[in-house]
Order: sequence, then C-alpha cells, then structure tokens
Amino acid sequence: MRLSFLEPLFDRPGPWATVYFGPARNDESGAKQHELSVREACRTLERESADRATTEAVRDALTRIRPVEDPAGRVVFAARGEVVLSHRLSRPPQRLITCWGPLPRLTPLLELSGQDPVCIVAYIDRTGADFQLRGAVGPQTAGQVEGKRYPVHRTTSSDWSERHFQLKVENTWERNAGEIAEALSRAYEELGADLVVLVGDLRERPAVHEKLPAALREVTVETEHGGRAAGSSSPALEEAIEHARQAYTRRRIDEALDRFRAGRVGGDRPTDAVEGIPALVEAAREHRIGTLLVRPGGRELGRETWVGARPDQVAVRRTDAQTLGESDPAPVRADDALLRAAAATAADVLVVPPPDPSDPSDPSDSSDPSDPSDPSPPSDETNWDIPTGGMGALLRWTYEPAPA
Repeated sequence: MRLSFLEPLFDRPGPWATVYFGPARNDESGAKQHELSVREACRTLERESADRATTEAVRDALTRIRPVEDPAGRVVFAARGEVVLSHRLSRPPQRLITCWGPLPRLTPLLELSGQDPVCIVAYIDRTGADFQLRGAVGPQTAGQVEGKRYPVHRTTSSDWSERHFQLKVENTWERNAGEIAEALSRAYEELGADLVVLVGDLRERPAVHEKLPAALREVTVETEHGGRAAGSSSPALEEAIEHARQAYTRRRIDEALDRFRAGRVGGDRPTDAVEGIPALVEAAREHRIGTLLVRPGGRELGRETWVGARPDQVAVRRTDAQTLGESDPAPVRADDALLRAAAATAADVLVVPPPDPSDPSDPSDSSDPSDPSDPSPPSDETNWDIPTGGMGALLRWTYEPAPA
C-alpha cells in the first residue's frame, strides 16, 4: 500500500484532528444518525482541547458526507482551522474514531482503506482494447487503444487468393496485439498499477499477453469470462478480477514475510530486516525503510515515541529527539510516527494479517518460539514469525552493525 496521497499532511504543523466517519443509511433515520455522529465527533474534539476553528472545519466536512457518494465513509484530517485531507474509505469503520494529537491518526487507515492492489482490466477484441482501473475508489475508465479494423475476419475458402487474405487477417491480429500491449504497458506505468487482468477475445488475449514486457507478464493474468462488447460483464468476471487481486496481495505478503524471515539475522551480522520499535526508529531516521510491515493489534503499536516537526525526527526517548535538533518534541504513538516517516520517504506499507485466534498453533506475542521450556511451542513458523510487537521493516539497503 502506497501512502503518497498523505503528502499534504507532512509539511504542516499540528496538532491534528482525525475522524474516521462511517456511512449512514440514505433515509430519514440515517440522516438523524448522521447528525448525531457529527455532534459526537465534535464533542470529542472539544473535550480533547481542539481549537474551535478546527472543530468547525471538521463539522462542515462531516456534514457534507453523503451515503451515495461515500458508501463506506471517509476519514478527515484537519489542522489550524482547515481540513487538509478528506479521503474516501473502502471499508466502513466499525465505530466512530475521533482523535486530537500532535500527529494525524494513521493506523486505522491501513485496514479501512485496504491494501487492495491497483488493477488494470483490459477488455480486448481483435480491433483494440478498453482499459479500466480498479482501485479503492471503484472502477474508472483508463483509456483505450484502437488498432487496424480491416481485415480482421477470416473466410472459409481454401483457394490461393483466400489463403493470402487469411494471412493478411492474421497479420492484422498480430499487429493489433502489439499495439494493445504497447498501450497497456504505458498505462501500467503511468497509472502506477500493480497488476493487469486480460479479458476478451480467446485468440487475441494470449497474443497480447505474450507481447508484454517480461516484468509486466509476471503480474498479468487472463480470464475467459467477459469481453469487450457492451453488456458482456458478468458476476463470474467480477469474481475472477477480485480473485486475481486477492491472490496478488497474498503473494506479496508471503514474499515479504519470506524476505523478512531470511533478513532478520540480528546479532553482529548484516541484516536486511529489522523489528522492534528502537530498531525501526533508527531505520526511519536514516530513511532506510523500504517496506513497513504492520500487524494490527500488535502490542507495541501504541508504544510512546517522540517526534519533531520533520517525519525523520523520531526517537524512543525525549532526550534523543532533542539531540536531533527538536527543542520541543511531542509524545505520540509509535505506529503513527513510523507510518508518517515511511510515507514521507515513499516506502511501501503492508498489512500483515493477524494469527487466526481459532488456530491453537497461533501463539500470543508473549510466547517465545525459541524457548524449549515453552509447553506449547508454535508449529506454524509463518504465524510466530510475524514481526515482534506488530511492526517490522524490510530495509532499502543492508545494514551492517558497527563493531562493539
């Protein structure tokens, strides 16, 4: 999950009001509940000493939220009398979340915006393709490409002239496939997509797939459902697209955890991964976080850290923050400080699913998988290897500890 859309939050001083506001039913009772929720959010901000101008700005923003436009709700970030960012959620919050503090409250956004990959769906036929972008805000038109339209239909005759014509038809198909692949590659780069789903013509679809660059072919899948013609969409197509997006996310998480397990050797050996708040804080200060791994509910997410005005001014202790040039550091949650630092340096963020509570092999954070005296050591390495305390990172370059 890329958090580049949070950039407006990084160059403004706090304190910040953050409200995760759920949807209301589009009827009279829903309107009344909406009004009550707005009042509750504003009363909470007032109790937490938010200034009047910021509270009123939040009130206006929340009042304008409409169920039809924001079916899952919104998160609103405001400071110094102004709403700096209002972002549509992809999943509704289970409850109203209202915070007032030195930093924006960011961690709930990971689950409520989701880390669903940005997907380009290419609806292909033998004359061209229509591109559609699938992301957190729903389907959006993403352009099209039109190839040569004649000749594209074969004949059934077998004489020499007709065989020559059929060869021209196949050449047209091949040329159009190349143009579609080229346009799709450009769209993939320009839109910052994560994967591609090819839909449509049985012959042209694999031809386009084959002509894509090697790196793009690795994140491209095909489905036999649907086509380019109007009205060809179906529940089976939607299910195939969603399956492709979920499979991509699972694969990314699995690959990241594999790298994390291999990289966190610790001790005095070089390492490509770190865990624990002190190590993460150090990596954040040095802009070394490449991918931040976050497990919601981890025991160290709420640990106190200290921050200054810049995202890389983060420390475990107040005195450490002062040595970084911040004369008046503020105490904040570790997860918000590290997310701000990661987002400001264009790091990726992955939400690691928590261990399944119904699985007896899933240990709690307090268990020690390396302790032979533990009466119930975990049998599933993937579960207990999730970053200790709920946060870890894959580093941008190998870290070599200084000799003692």
